[in-house]
Amino acid sequence: METAEIIAFLKDFAFLLVTFGVFFVYAMAKGRYAIINLIFGLYIALLITYVFPFWKYFPQDVGDGGGTAKIIMFIAILVVAVMLFRRHIPGDDFENALHNFWTKALLASMATILVMLFSIHILPVSDIINPGTPIEAIFAPEEYFFWWLILPLVALFFV
Repeated sequence: METAEIIAFLKDFAFLLVTFGVFFVYAMAKGRYAIINLIFGLYIALLITYVFPFWKYFPQDVGDGGGTAKIIMFIAILVVAVMLFRRHIPGDDFENALHNFWTKALLASMATILVMLFSIHILPVSDIINPGTPIEAIFAPEEYFFWWLILPLVALFFV
């Protein structure tokens, strides 16, 4: 592979790589239970954002701030959900960063999958940041949405 091909490949997957990197660093810094709480929080934020009845009062066009408002609302719900789960699933605050390294990588991957699904199907992130066609080819088909959504829950059984 030439350098130009590698750069093009990385450019297509930049959104995915940055998302995984953020979740992986979060898991390394806060521990495995913190990323589990985040995964549960992503599910709650998805549910509430998907059925929120007042979207008609927000601007619908991304240029008018509609997409930004929806993303900010999603993040706010996510933060509240993570705080709620943190209260009930406290975990181990004294976990070494390298302890359960592969488990944290798996959990960060599962959180990344959820964000990719939400950004393509629910949130207007693809209007602001285009994740690229290879990612859309993997996550965009409606018939796979359920299976991608279930995968993190199944992975939690084995962690």
